[in-house]
Amino acid sequence: MAILSYSDITPKKVIAFNGEPYEVLSSHVFRMQMRKPVNQTKLRHLVSGKVIENSFHQNENATEAEIETIEARYLYTNRGESWFAEEGNPKNRFSFPEGAVHEQTQWLVQDALCTALLYNQTPMTIRIPVKVDLAVTDAPPAVKGDTATGGTKQVTLASGAVVSTPLFINTGDMLRINTDTGAYVERVAKA
Repeated sequence: MAILSYSDITPKKVIAFNGEPYEVLSSHVFRMQMRKPVNQTKLRHLVSGKVIENSFHQNENATEAEIETIEARYLYTNRGESWFAEEGNPKNRFSFPEGAVHEQTQWLVQDALCTALLYNQTPMTIRIPVKVDLAVTDAPPAVKGDTATGGTKQVTLASGAVVSTPLFINTGDMLRINTDTGAYVERVAKA
């Protein structure tokens, strides 16, 4: 278990804060006038997804949480729960409340591979790739003269997510999506 000084608490690290695992979303070390430096952080709870702000002072430190990872397959979401199975061990199934992992599962199709983060052998959350390729299942036709609105339209992807794309995208096209921003990146394959 690594002990992190206040200035080592940086984004993407997972720390044990108040006995719970939190992912550091942002950190900013600054000094106010004659005072000692402070690291202002935003932390996201790995289970609930709740974001809190906390200031770590120069004399404070945090313990880096011991996080294990396993490869998992997304199975389905039903009755408010999203279910996953460990890759290579389909009997090891686990679920999360849909609200806690919706930001990730909206970009996953059934049987998609992702990474599950474990804290004390208990699955806490999932991580998905920054970019995923998804097929377009529904795209309205482009109407001539539609470019006055900036030339975009809303299309539905195989995962059920809706994204804004250029007018030339059609049903059946394969698109690359940035999962951090939810934005269309490029068309990978034409239908």
